Amino acid sequence: MAIKFLYSFVAVALSTTTLLVNAQTSALLKFAGVNIAGFDFGCGTDGTCVASGAVPPVHQLSGIDGLGQMQHFVQDDGYNVFRLPVGWQYLTNDQMTGVLDETQFSKYNMLVSDCLSTGAYCVIDIHNYARYNGQIIGQGGPSNEIFAELWSNIASHWKNETKVIFGVMNEPHDIPNMATWAKYVLLIRRLQMILRILGNKAAVTAIREVGAVTQMILLPGTDYTSAQTFVSSGSAGALGAVRNPDGTFTNLIMDVHKYLDYDNSGTNTECVTNGIDNAWSPLTTWLRANGRQALNTETGGGNVDSCVTNVLQEITYQASQSDVILGYIGWSAGSFATNYVLSQVPSYIGTGWNDTLLVSKAMSPKTNKLVASVA
Repeated sequence: MAIKFLYSFVAVALSTTTLLVNAQTSALLKFAGVNIAGFDFGCGTDGTCVASGAVPPVHQLSGIDGLGQMQHFVQDDGYNVFRLPVGWQYLTNDQMTGVLDETQFSKYNMLVSDCLSTGAYCVIDIHNYARYNGQIIGQGGPSNEIFAELWSNIASHWKNETKVIFGVMNEPHDIPNMATWAKYVLLIRRLQMILRILGNKAAVTAIREVGAVTQMILLPGTDYTSAQTFVSSGSAGALGAVRNPDGTFTNLIMDVHKYLDYDNSGTNTECVTNGIDNAWSPLTTWLRANGRQALNTETGGGNVDSCVTNVLQEITYQASQSDVILGYIGWSAGSFATNYVLSQVPSYIGTGWNDTLLVSKAMSPKTNKLVASVA
């Protein structure tokens, strides 16, 4: 069966000319990893989060061994980055403020410390969809100043941790007036304003001004930060205007997501595309033309053959574009049940961890040999 699968994959890859279009000299990706979810549980796409809904992937808090999962992924798969989603409300104990609740923050810091102990990079991800309890940041919800204060306090804590990456916001979407397409220039100007209202510029300035000057900051676009629409929606052009306080864009990385099911939602078991033609090719073309880079912080699919094939093709293409694509982070492990449709949670059986089909056959760097961590 393994031989049959390999033959099928090679045949498809060779027949998919897109894999070779605009490909640069093949190199290895810098990052591969998985989300360790749980502190974001209780959050909806309208930014309504209830702190009590979180299920921390920290053994001392919930019995879920997030540290064991991460140690396994590093040692047995060669992963070197973990994204750690958390609801804004969790960090502030359900208060609309930029001031961190000491007790709640210390619990989240347990997960970050576990992550850092593995030697991996750790992405701090505010998982609120550019909203707080249904209201958009700067448009009826928290002000830009409150959002900047939140990031200033977060960044202050980890400003000396070189392996901490700051993920400004998970999946902004449905921003008012985005349907106004009358004039392209007016659209770009409006989108620049909206994205800055969402806090990208404010967050970058706040993070840098507390002394976190070397870490990567991930900049999300609209439309759930979709890789497929990152250029066409105007997100790329607008985010290209966000700079560090010194005027550079060093370590300001585009944050993109891509799922491979029929509706690009990440809610279906089967994968129907590798995303190359409609997402990765136009995105990498824009990145290279503008001297920018991106990190794919959510991707994945069900634990079925169609996703093994398509995800492996996706990662192979990303590696061929590794001058502009830094790597991929799967969704998701952590506190999810093993029967969750997109589960990448390893099972502990006997004396060791066992990976899901998708991780073991496609996403593990020790399987795909496309990531520098296993070179």
